[in-house]
Amino acid sequence: MSRPPGAAEAARRGLRGHPWLTVLTLSVGAMMVSLDTTIVTVAQPAMQADLHTDLPGVQWVTDAYLLAVAALLITAGRLGDRFGHRTVFLVGASGFTASSVGIGLSSSLGWVVALRVVQGVFGALMQPATLGLLRSAFPPERLNQPIAVRSAVIAASTAAGPVVGGLLVEHAHWGWVFFLNVPLGALALVLGVTVLGDVRDEAAGGRLDLVGMLLVAGALGSLVWGLAVVADAGWTAPRAWPYLAAGMVLCAAFVAWERRSAHPLVPLRLFRSAPFTSGVVTMAVMGCVMVGAPFVLIFYLQNLLGLSPAESGVRVLSLTLLMIVGAPPAAIWIGKAGPRIPVAVGLTVIAASMCLLAGLDADSGTLHTTLCFLLLGLGFSPVMVGGTKLVMSNAPKELSGVAGGMQQTAMQVGGSLGIAVVSAVVMTYTADRLPSRLAAAGLTLPPDRTEEAVRSVAVGLPPDLGGGAAAHGVLERVGQSVFLDGMQYALLATAAVAALGAVVVARARQD
Repeated sequence: MSRPPGAAEAARRGLRGHPWLTVLTLSVGAMMVSLDTTIVTVAQPAMQADLHTDLPGVQWVTDAYLLAVAALLITAGRLGDRFGHRTVFLVGASGFTASSVGIGLSSSLGWVVALRVVQGVFGALMQPATLGLLRSAFPPERLNQPIAVRSAVIAASTAAGPVVGGLLVEHAHWGWVFFLNVPLGALALVLGVTVLGDVRDEAAGGRLDLVGMLLVAGALGSLVWGLAVVADAGWTAPRAWPYLAAGMVLCAAFVAWERRSAHPLVPLRLFRSAPFTSGVVTMAVMGCVMVGAPFVLIFYLQNLLGLSPAESGVRVLSLTLLMIVGAPPAAIWIGKAGPRIPVAVGLTVIAASMCLLAGLDADSGTLHTTLCFLLLGLGFSPVMVGGTKLVMSNAPKELSGVAGGMQQTAMQVGGSLGIAVVSAVVMTYTADRLPSRLAAAGLTLPPDRTEEAVRSVAVGLPPDLGGGAAAHGVLERVGQSVFLDGMQYALLATAAVAALGAVVVARARQD
């Protein structure tokens, strides 16, 4: 039986803009980006060997991508508001997939790093567009469950990255870590063309704020790069401060420019909304804890406890599982109580779990760490859903892309700050206490080995000062005690950040 004229078009219109099909489509895109973030880390040792480079060289594979993403998220969100989030999402998914193929086929570090920058550009286009399209598909009062689904997908993809990456690297070539994006990208494109509705700010007819784009990209890029230097060399590193100072100056210049721009990239009136501002603060705090704490805990699990990457993944699996399972109930709670109290409670629970994690030692077993990570996941669920809700539901629909860019940028900068703080605390404590602890044990730390010894202990490894088996045992014991004390202070610092965030959100007025 032939279909009546226009039936195919009517069916297509029925799919186009369907709210939950939109969630499905955007979840595939979010899965591709979040999976790529963690899966690449597992492949770095194999890439280092195959590309004949050193550790600082292969770290650029990650740093180049993160710098491009952080610098362009807000600009990408504004482009979506202006030219349509559907268009920007499809361009981002196409470029992300194509650059992934190029990276997988590359045979030199230079090409890999260059294409990772390109991949970061297209990844930045995708991320705010997903939130902008969610905001347009659902009214503010119904955003909780879609955000919860997106959060659960991101948590599951993040957890799956190390496992999938390990299998691909072990049984194939590291390039397959990037080729995995091809089927996901193809699915995202097919669904995007079929399902996504066109959403844009029809009133935005003026010029693009090119000066604002350059200022914010320079400010965020400088800040993230400066924080990366701090994470490697500490807050006293002379080479970090020019980047941090440049970032602060450019931030001030950006705000001054936006105040008088006829067509601002980020209308500053958004921050007159206390819930919106508290949502941005929430996402920055969450990024700080969510990225900073695991950065030091992975050294504890693998270097100090001697667990394999797979065994470490099992220890933290409870965190990810509870984030996945806890997102829908958190969305229901937020729907009934509003986001402010659930977010404040979640941040308080995170602070408590950080204090408990600070008590881990060399004898802590699976049950202890699992319970700590369960509590942490319990706190993260309402914070992720509620923080995103505060940002997206308190921005006008025509600025949903900018709001999404702000949400993602807050997490990116917060994550960079978290790594910098945690690393600096551990490194500073180690440099201060290691020589005296070794002296108390009857060992002398030679000046020419001080930096190397501090770097080893700061990642949970014993310092190598030579000597026999007896000396090695003393070095291992001293190194463990110094690292555990430094880790304790670092985790307590993240607990303080979470507690401060809870106070800010709880005290914020509701417009």
